[in-house]
Formats: sequence, structure tokens, C-alpha cells
Amino acid sequence: MATPEERIRELGLELPEVVKPLASYVPTVRTGSLVYTAGQVPMVRGELPVTGRVGAEVTVEQGIEQARICALNAIAAVKAEVGELSRVARIVKVVGFVASTPDFGGHPQVVNGASDLLGQVFGEAGVHARSAVGVASLPRNAAVEVELIAEIA
Repeated sequence: MATPEERIRELGLELPEVVKPLASYVPTVRTGSLVYTAGQVPMVRGELPVTGRVGAEVTVEQGIEQARICALNAIAAVKAEVGELSRVARIVKVVGFVASTPDFGGHPQVVNGASDLLGQVFGEAGVHARSAVGVASLPRNAAVEVELIAEIA
């Protein structure tokens, strides 16, 4: 059975460096068997590849890809905290925030970008509870932000 790291490579992806905090917080906090990530915006090598609101400057397809990048950044943060991703027993909860126009209602579809990647990387352990929330704006004009809670074996 492939490890999560091997699955990431099979998907043609690479775990990025952990995104440096944009303010006064840390990337992860561990309490007991749970690791909470800070909200992850879709930073790629220190930059946001897309900015704006879904339904205006950002398409749904771009939003889905941005959510996927957020999830990859969250996975990198978890790995930095616990070492090997095979220690993740379960992704317990995902919260996705989508900066969008007031009339946009496809938040769940956008956040599927994160959920689908977590399922591809962790298999059954990646199936999680989730919230997908529309917001007026996000830090640095990001289109999407994702945080998660992982249970560690």
C-alpha cells in the first residue's frame, strides 16, 4: 500500500515548504492526538497565484484549484508537525472559506478541491466532516482559505 507521500508524488505534486505565518500565530498546534492547522491560503513559493472573489475575478475552476493548493499547504504543515504522513489516522474536519460575490452559492463545489485531494492522499482516512463558508474577503485578497484537524495515531 502506498504511503501518503508516495500518493502525493503519484499525483504529480510536491509538498511545499510550510507557509510562513502572515501574522501572530503558528502553522499548527498539537493537543493530544489532534493536530489543528492554521488557515492555509493558496500560497505557491511565497505568492498567491490568483486573487479576488469567486464569482467575479476568480472562476469556479480556479477556486477549486486554489482550494487544492490550500489543502496541500495544510498537509505540509501536518507533516512538519508529525514527521511521516502515514501517522495520520484520520482527517477529522475541514473548514473552507471562499471569498465570493454575495450571489455565489457554489462554496461546497469550490471546497471540494481540498476534500478531493485529501481523499486522494489519505484514502479512507481522508474522508472528513466539513464546512464550506462564503466570506466577503480573505487575507491578501486570497480566493480560498482552508484549515483542518487531523488525528494522529
